[in-house]
Amino acid sequence: MEFSVSQIASMLGGEVVGDGTRKINNLGKIETAGPSDISFLSNPKYENYLYTSQAGAVIAKKGFVAQKEIHPSLILVDDPYTSFTLLLEQYHQLISFQKQGVEQPSFIGDKSEVGEGIYRGAFSYIGHQVKIGKNVKIYPNAYIGDNVTIGDNTIIYAGVKVYSKTVIGSHCVIHSGTVIGSDGFGFAPQADGTYKTIPQLGNVIIEDNVDIGANTVIDCATMGSTIIRKGVKLDNLIQIAHNVEVGKNTVVAAQAGISGSAKVGENCVVAGQVGIVGHLQIANKTTIAAQSGISKTITEEGTVWMGSPAFDHGSYLKTYAAFKKLPDLVKQLRALEEKVLNLPASLKNNEY
Repeated sequence: MEFSVSQIASMLGGEVVGDGTRKINNLGKIETAGPSDISFLSNPKYENYLYTSQAGAVIAKKGFVAQKEIHPSLILVDDPYTSFTLLLEQYHQLISFQKQGVEQPSFIGDKSEVGEGIYRGAFSYIGHQVKIGKNVKIYPNAYIGDNVTIGDNTIIYAGVKVYSKTVIGSHCVIHSGTVIGSDGFGFAPQADGTYKTIPQLGNVIIEDNVDIGANTVIDCATMGSTIIRKGVKLDNLIQIAHNVEVGKNTVVAAQAGISGSAKVGENCVVAGQVGIVGHLQIANKTTIAAQSGISKTITEEGTVWMGSPAFDHGSYLKTYAAFKKLPDLVKQLRALEEKVLNLPASLKNNEY
């Protein structure tokens, strides 16, 4: 798709300096952008690139005046970074939702319903009694099990597996290799040392505006539901166990693991490789640093936790500062030990 500089400026509420009729069909970095690309300038240290840039247009801050002659047209806005982000979002929407129609071979089961504007890629499978909303995009080799519900404007990328009874909201994005609704890790130890499988009869509920990265797994509940609340963002390679609940607008980075029945609050930040023990609760607005291990409930909102096992950020820093001094402390201890061993016998025997 192609837009004029003036059309883009109108969408962003910006002012054009230069040729507003230039046609733009792509986005690019200011250093390497070409004549049909648009870029942005928000950090002054990149201003020098503007004077050599071949971009068709550059978004800059209101009041900016070029010190030399430039090739790009300028779109002046209040916040160039935010405006460019908005442009990225719009561009992504256009690309992501272009596909429509049904590619063959593909399968859809009995009593399943699909909304207008759907895309079903080749070798995709949609089970029985599935309900799919408007403008949903299901890419090749995706599997949608029986009795699944998917809301409007959701994208299911290639190779995603959605088990039966899963509920997925609107405006969600689920990336390749993700598995939703697989059995939770439920096994009962027996007297003879074997394990008996506990049937996992619940489902997974994913609310609106959730993004899930590649190769993430969300297990179904033993009973009831594993729930991912509205606005949650999950990275790649995350394990979320049965009956977990992740609160609204929480973000979880790659390789994190949340054990069964744990409840993570709203607006939390869970960094990479964090492990959270099952059956505990994490308060709203909690931040957990990378590679931390959470082994107890966190009740106070807005705290930061580090370490494994984790404790609050301030205590962790003090403890780590002492930990770094351990080699010197060991040397001092050995020196004192040597002095004690070399004391005269009379002093050792308390003879005065």
